[in-house]
This record gives sequence, C-alpha cells and structure tokens, in this order.
Amino acid sequence: MGSTLANKIWDEHTVRRGDGREDDLVFIDLHLLHEVNTPQAFDDLRASGRRVRRPDLTVATEDHNTPTLSLNRMISDAAGRRQSMLIRQNCAEFGIPLHRLGDPGQGIVHVIGPELGLIRPGMTVVCCDSHTTTLGAFGALAFGIGTSQVEHVLATQTLSMPRLKDMAVTVDGRLADGVTAKDLVLTLIAQLGTAGGQGHVIEYRGEAVSALSMEARMTLCNMSVEAGSRAGLIGPDQVTFDYLRTRPGMPQGADWEAELAYWASVRTDDDAVFDKEVVIDAATVVPYVSWGTNPSQSVPMHGRVPAPGDFADAQAQVAAERALEYMDLRPGTAMRDIAIETVFVGSCTNGRIEDLREVASVLEGRRVADDLHMLIVPGSAAVHRQALSEGLDRVFAEAGADFRAVGGCSMCCALNEDRLRPGQRALSTSNRNFEGRQGKGSRTHIASPAVAAATAVAGRIAGPTDL
Repeated sequence: MGSTLANKIWDEHTVRRGDGREDDLVFIDLHLLHEVNTPQAFDDLRASGRRVRRPDLTVATEDHNTPTLSLNRMISDAAGRRQSMLIRQNCAEFGIPLHRLGDPGQGIVHVIGPELGLIRPGMTVVCCDSHTTTLGAFGALAFGIGTSQVEHVLATQTLSMPRLKDMAVTVDGRLADGVTAKDLVLTLIAQLGTAGGQGHVIEYRGEAVSALSMEARMTLCNMSVEAGSRAGLIGPDQVTFDYLRTRPGMPQGADWEAELAYWASVRTDDDAVFDKEVVIDAATVVPYVSWGTNPSQSVPMHGRVPAPGDFADAQAQVAAERALEYMDLRPGTAMRDIAIETVFVGSCTNGRIEDLREVASVLEGRRVADDLHMLIVPGSAAVHRQALSEGLDRVFAEAGADFRAVGGCSMCCALNEDRLRPGQRALSTSNRNFEGRQGKGSRTHIASPAVAAATAVAGRIAGPTDL
C-alpha cells in the first residue's frame, strides 16, 4: 500500500520510532520564532546550561507587538516592549538570525518564511504559533508548537510527537469567479466544525486546489488549524516550483534541477489510503462570512444569521445562543444588513500582495463609507515595498483607507495599538473571530479581502457585485 505525503515526510525525518509507550522523535528542518511565546523557552534553556543546537536552522522575527504606524514608534505596552527586547537579547546571545523592526526582511513569521525562500517541499517546520500550518502550502509538514516544545527544539533540533492521522480534502471542479481560497476554507470549517480535523493532517487536493496561486494556497493551509487539524498541506507542483524559482537563496543550474527532481517526488502515492476523506464540489462554494464567535459559525454571504434551533446538536445550540448574545445579533437577520464600523485587511491569512491587489481592484474609483475606518496592514516589509511600487498606496489613500507603513500582525491579535473598542463591530480578513480576539468586547466577522473591500465601501457586509 502506498504512502501519503505527510507520512513520507514524517518517515524521512524520524530519528527514533516510538514503541507505543513513547512518541516518535522527529528531526526539524526549520524552527521559526517570534517575540511573544519564546522568552520562557530561552530562560529554561539558559537555566539548564544548554545551547541552541542548530542556530543555522533557526530564524526569528518581530511581528505580534510591532507598531504599524511608524518604524520609529515605541511599543506602548510594557509587556510587549519587554518581549521585543528579550527576543533581541536572546537571539544575540544564542546566535540566531533575527529580522528586527526596520529590517527589509521583517514581517509576520508565516509571511516572511516563504518570501525569504526558507520553505521548501519535504521539510518539517515548526513555530510557536498555531498558524504555522500556512507553510504546508509548499508541501512541507508545518505546525505550531508550545513553549516547552520550543525549548526542546532549540536544544535538540528534534520534537517528540505522536504520529498524526491523514485526511484528504478533495475539491472537484473549479471555483466560480469571485470565490476565493478564504471562502473555500470557511466552507470546509463550517462543514467539519472546529474539531473535525483533530489529530489529522489535512491534504488539499483536486482541480480547484491545483488552480490556486501559491498565496491562495497559503490562505487555505493557514486556516486548517481552525478545523482542529494539526497541519494542512498541498502537494508541490509547477505552481510551487515557479514561485520558489523567484525566491532568494535558491540553487542554480544542475543543483536546481536536482532539487526539482526531489520536489517532484514529494507527493502522495496513487494507492495511498487516508484515515478520513472529504469531497467538496467547487460549484457549491460561494463567498462566506462568519456570524458567530468561531470560524465554523459561518454562512454564505447571501444567507441569514441562524437560530439556535437550526442546529441539531445540543452543544451547538448552546454555542449559538452564546454567540448571538455576544455578537448582539438576531436570528434571521440577513448578513448583508449587518452594519460594520471597522474593516481590517491583513494578518498571516490575507496580508500578502495578492490580497492587497484584490482590495485595490475593488476600492479603485470608490470611497470608504462615512464613519467607517478601513485599516490595511501589509504582512511584511516586502509586501509594503511591493504595494508602493505598484501604486496601491495611492488607490488606498484616494479611497480613504488607512494603509500602514509597517508589516505585522496588527488587529488580528490586538497586541499593539490596533484594536477595537468594546462593542465595536468589524469585518476582518484574519483567521479568528473569538470573543475579544480583536480587543475586549470586540465583535468580529471574518471574510475574504474582496468582501472586506466591498464592505468598507457599502458600510455593511457586501460583496463586489453588490457595488
């Protein structure tokens, strides 16, 4: 019987196979760090007298606390300032390369990894952030880890883990015009629920997935964790190879051809068997938007806010009641009738140049609605430079949008000054709509960049065709 892509990568990186009482020990090709979840790991490393085993396979960036208004702006939160200071001190002490605020390679960790050519097919990649699943778009096995695991990887360049199950998500046919990877993954999460992928690696397959750009594939894999899965990945193909060819540090000549030959072998065997399979008809996927307080509480944009009684499961009914109360929504309300006060475009889900181009194409020649604040934050310094070179900043300015100069997580996690007020309602291109995610008492609807741009113009949830 053949093997899945995830199992092939796992087997190639297994240092010691578990015996049932112990987990497998897996070698890690790349360890990514950011400032928020790492200080304790370095303290414990130092206390035990250990060094970083492979600083050459470790890369750090500043992203979560980063002020987005100006490179010279001080982090206002004392804890955030300390975290940024510590990542600089720790990286200097242990010899780890760090992309600091102001560096040309700085940005959200899941955005700069691909930009800098650090992610390649067949790799194992970890980071102290659940949305490391983004990087599976390259045919890499990438997942988030906790602080104690960060220390283990720093000290040993390995990770002790139980083998994961495999789930295939096949999307037959082609997505309709105006339907995006964000809509596809929200459709999947609404179908699976937030725990449907628990303990699995999701491999996305099918014609619709093959037709996606690399940046769209990253969006799809990014939100795999919202379905409870540990990782999401897509087998590499010509789209992958063409993207990698433009990245820094790629091999040349015969070395490039040798890499291509290996990458082409990084695929699931035709006779491989998955533990779970889901099939989606691409023709049924439409623009989606969330109404509740987790990504599975989403409906088609042309739909209505559901009532608790619409759910068969008692637990889902209770969750819906709480979500409706928190979001201050009435069952039966048309999604297009929900007024929005703030629109946020950015995050590791939708803060790349293609996302900004999509937003600009909707905003061009239009104005943001009165009394609505539209915040656009690039995912990295490189994305910001590219946006300037293409004149997207002028489109944003003429539309009345607030385009920030510094790349970072921004309002996605509200760890800097970019946050909502209590009770304020936003539409966001980020990945989570949990209670208080974008500020205490904030109410968040998540959707695609195109829907975000149209909503900013309409002042209520809308799509480009509504304009």
